[in-house]
Amino acid sequence: MNWDETGPDTDERLDERLVHADADGEDTAVEAALRPKDLDEFVGQEKVREQLDLVLKAALARGATADHVLLSGAPGLGKTTLSMIIAAEMGAPIRITSGPAIQHAGDLAAILSSLQEGEVLFLDEIHRMSRPAEEMLYMAMEDFRVDVIVGKGPGATAIPLELPPFTLVGATTRAGLLPPPLRDRFGFTGHMEFYAPTELERVIHRSARLLDVEIDADGAAEIAGRSRGTPRIANRLLRRVRDYAQVKADGRIDRPVAATALGVYEVDARGLDRLDRAVLGALLKLFGGGPVGLSTLAVAVGEERETVEEVAEPFLVREGLLARTPRGRVATPAAWAHLGIVPPQQGGKGQQGLFGA
Repeated sequence: MNWDETGPDTDERLDERLVHADADGEDTAVEAALRPKDLDEFVGQEKVREQLDLVLKAALARGATADHVLLSGAPGLGKTTLSMIIAAEMGAPIRITSGPAIQHAGDLAAILSSLQEGEVLFLDEIHRMSRPAEEMLYMAMEDFRVDVIVGKGPGATAIPLELPPFTLVGATTRAGLLPPPLRDRFGFTGHMEFYAPTELERVIHRSARLLDVEIDADGAAEIAGRSRGTPRIANRLLRRVRDYAQVKADGRIDRPVAATALGVYEVDARGLDRLDRAVLGALLKLFGGGPVGLSTLAVAVGEERETVEEVAEPFLVREGLLARTPRGRVATPAAWAHLGIVPPQQGGKGQQGLFGA
């Protein structure tokens, strides 16, 4: 399966998971109300925020459009929000599209030719844009010009079309897939990091105020600890805990209410959900901690190989609970501790030979 693509089974699995980082329909609607409007309101990403603030203020002082901006990082960390803030700080309108929506150079030419001077064009998942459109974008970014091809074959003619100065904000979850000529045309590149729990607590308190939800510091800390370092997940968990508090409690969220609510939704103290624990449980109980092949592990949990590899594994690896090795998937000592399972004795199969604990 191509890294750029998500199959039907994976899409369905994402829709079922409370802790997936991609935006669904409900997230899109709620995020519009919760998004900060300027850099001062934006929580976290201190380095990116500071650097971007300098870029935008310098452009305003010169009376020029801002340099093109590339934002990379995992889903749900605020790339779209920052693009909207860039437009707001520059006092410019914003046009939003995505790489998969631009499959032909003509699609991109139509968008570029309709831009106003100073407008911000936000191109999400820019690495998934078609190659012909990508090559057209090179000239548009550098010279503010595109060549529109009229006709076919030997009689085809290139008509140069001048573009007003604009700012392109590209967002990608896979910066390594961007060709160097495209990366080099961005004047500013910012990498979005996962959030610390204390930063997520600030996000949760802010969202709670906007949603008119009463939450104390311990309740916010409990939700933040299960949010996988991602504001989008934190806001989604907050909404589910709010629902529980309104139905089962007095509407106020504290630590016991948050913990009980997220237990109902099968999100544990470390942010693992049912699928994550099923993968770890099979690896530990059926295969002694590994190593075991990905296909075998997927069959053991009743999921597609792609679902295990692309949906469950990235977070488990990032949390240090699972390791990918040339021989297969291996559980770490932290995985045994998290599930409360005693590892096999020294000399047994699997985990002990690798970690000796």
